[in-house]
Amino acid sequence: MPATDKRIDAYIAKAQDFAKPVLTRLREIVHEACPDCEETVKWGHPSFMYHGAIMCGMVAFKERCGLHFWKGELIVPKGQSDANWERLNTLKAVSDIPPKKVLVGYIKKAMELNADGTKVQRVAKPKKELVMPDVFQAAIAKNKKARAAFEAFSPSHKREYIEWIVDAKGEDTRARRIAQAVEWMAEGKSRNWKYQ
Repeated sequence: MPATDKRIDAYIAKAQDFAKPVLTRLREIVHEACPDCEETVKWGHPSFMYHGAIMCGMVAFKERCGLHFWKGELIVPKGQSDANWERLNTLKAVSDIPPKKVLVGYIKKAMELNADGTKVQRVAKPKKELVMPDVFQAAIAKNKKARAAFEAFSPSHKREYIEWIVDAKGEDTRARRIAQAVEWMAEGKSRNWKYQ
């Protein structure tokens, strides 16, 4: 009997009715293919560790489930067509799961990569340089508290506000966002303060 994590039991129990058998079957296949894997929860979703690294994980959405591999681009390289691989993100029923032999092959490859200590080279996309709109700069300058808060913000918090203003499609939307931004900054709030 594989070692299971009660948090994953709870995750499956809370999932939509269509997702429960899909998640249960995926879990069974992972444990059959890799009896030594360890269950855990990463980023709120069930994950399976092997040799101290994430091997794969599963997730349930409102209308579909997905199985993802941490080193997926090394299992099925980008640009290589694999219909089963694509199906792993749109599982709505147990019958949508690729054939067990195919899935076990992916898991075995993931195990091999983890056992070898293979790392995936993640390439960070360069961030485009944002220019502070003059109207936003002028609005901040008129409010001492907002200006002080903006100057004290980290670069990422400044970027969040600037992107929000720049992404406005119309002038009226931009004006509303600037007014809201100045109000929030005067209160010392970052752009996404509601989620902190």
